[in-house]
Amino acid sequence: MTTIASSNASFKTPWKALIEYPSAGVLSKVILQDKCCQYTLFCLAKSTEISEHTSTRNATVNVIEGRGILTLEGEDIVLEPGVFVFMPANAPHALKAEENLAFLLTLSENPQVS
Repeated sequence: MTTIASSNASFKTPWKALIEYPSAGVLSKVILQDKCCQYTLFCLAKSTEISEHTSTRNATVNVIEGRGILTLEGEDIVLEPGVFVFMPANAPHALKAEENLAFLLTLSENPQVS
């Protein structure tokens, strides 16, 4: 997997330099990955749908631009700039982009609490 930034050096860039929308579907770019987290920029074309699925890792969604609907455990959440969502591991979720939609998805380890 190719990443944009190295996990052992500081990195900064404006979102506008990284965001690009496909004519249809999803374009994703791994920004940075280390032992604990993976930071991926997702760019979805208007009307793109991602069917219900789960992840074995905890996840956060930070919406940068656009608008969509995230269905998380049966609840519809409006995604628009500035919205932050936490999804625990194994939570069923689906997504529909109502407009071109860009967000940062962060996957993190799900430590088992004893």
